[in-house]
Amino acid sequence: MLDTSLAGQLKSLLERLTVPIELVSSLDDGPKSAELAELLTEIAAMSDKITYARTDDDARRPSFAIRRTGTDVEVRFAGIPLGHEFSSLALALLQVGGYPSKEAPELLEQVRNLDADLHFETYFSLSCQNCPDVVQALNLMAILNPRISHVAIDGALFKDEVEQRKVLAVPTVFLNGEVFDSGRMTLEQIIGKVDVGAAQRTAEAIAEKEPFDVLVVGGGPAGAAAAIYAARKGIRTGVVAERFGGQVLDTMSIENYISVPHTEGPKYAAALEAHVNEYDVDVMKTQRGAKLLPALDEGGLIEISLESGASLTARTVILSTGARWRAMDVPGEAEYRNKGVTYCPHCDGPLFKGKRVAVVGGGNSGVEAAIDLAGVVSHVTLIEFDSVLRADEVLQRKLRSLPNVDILLSTLTTEVLGDGDQVTGLTYQDRTTGESHQLDLQGVFVQIGLLPNTEWLEGSVELSKRGEIVIDERGQTSVPGVFAAGDCTTVPFKQIVIAAGAGATAALSAFDHLIRTTAPVGS
Repeated sequence: MLDTSLAGQLKSLLERLTVPIELVSSLDDGPKSAELAELLTEIAAMSDKITYARTDDDARRPSFAIRRTGTDVEVRFAGIPLGHEFSSLALALLQVGGYPSKEAPELLEQVRNLDADLHFETYFSLSCQNCPDVVQALNLMAILNPRISHVAIDGALFKDEVEQRKVLAVPTVFLNGEVFDSGRMTLEQIIGKVDVGAAQRTAEAIAEKEPFDVLVVGGGPAGAAAAIYAARKGIRTGVVAERFGGQVLDTMSIENYISVPHTEGPKYAAALEAHVNEYDVDVMKTQRGAKLLPALDEGGLIEISLESGASLTARTVILSTGARWRAMDVPGEAEYRNKGVTYCPHCDGPLFKGKRVAVVGGGNSGVEAAIDLAGVVSHVTLIEFDSVLRADEVLQRKLRSLPNVDILLSTLTTEVLGDGDQVTGLTYQDRTTGESHQLDLQGVFVQIGLLPNTEWLEGSVELSKRGEIVIDERGQTSVPGVFAAGDCTTVPFKQIVIAAGAGATAALSAFDHLIRTTAPVGS
């Protein structure tokens, strides 16, 4: 079932198994069950430490467990975890088979010490690039702690469950039968939600840290580049970030990063983090900036207050907080987010198979989303505020050739409608005639550009009318010792390669500032 290359890679990985494991399936007479049986049989033949048996002891079919032989250690998949989830399958096989996790030891100990019965269920789609992080984190927790269990469920195969539980975004996680959260989550974030007091302990540990020479706020391409360039100077470098990788984690395909013909966002983000970890950089995750307090005098310390309540000080600061998807800011949008309102067509599109949806936005991202969705849903209405589409002409030609797509120009979305549980439609205004109309649909995909993550900096550094941090050619902001880089700044082009270069520029400028004003603490 696996192609030759993929099978070879998996067989090589399975040589790392240290204890025997069992693959235990629950199947029916359908074609998907036949596919799963073929896959499990193929995997079992790759290692003498793997056995396969069909027991049909799970009501979800097709499904299977990966179980450490002679123990209760296991993880479960309902469906066939290929596509983006193949990495989750491979990692589960390894970790159930005794291969140690590379997560930080203190995180692993936190999981082992969780004192509660936690049953997690994660709904994923094979096209979702955000899902593997969540699936893999929860699988690891189930492997480490006998009071934790986890099953990863392919929403496309278990449509009745998806409909019944009103799952309209992936990944969506249930804990003990109740909605836990949705969207990308790291192991740190999950632990923080279930371990009472974890956030406070982390904040206390952060507050005790000595001043940094360079403190980078943000962990995207700009922040990673800044951290590497600073650390290579031998100075004390720290990074605070809500999630390492930033918006790159939500990028489906990267084809314009020089020397890398093609990669995917999560894979590139993992490479960024791995590169940073090769240096002596203090990385503090799941942290967001709350306030910046400039130094009182030249060479003094700049203070960054965090939402967690902790504060850090540094001789220089590099702001690389990136940007996020812009919201429509209309009634109903926030209420129905992840209940039909979504911002990731690649992740959530399969959940709307056969349904009517709208895409709001006529730029490249909006038109690409409409094209992708048209192959899955029954009908797409693309809504554009301007009188013309702004996407590349080749994309427009493709869009207009699709029979199940309507295009509305000069149109303003005014409200998202719903029944309390999920989206049922939207209203819009024809900007030419002023008339209002209603569309009946089940999903709204918002693709209208980006907003810089800079609200917390208002009053601290100079911002443009769009909220971007104003910088010069050296990355210097209006505050001495504070530099900025990437999509949160006034740089005209928001591209990964430009952000990475800007991060390097900011780090070199910060180092120059240090040697001209004071001796670095790391020297």
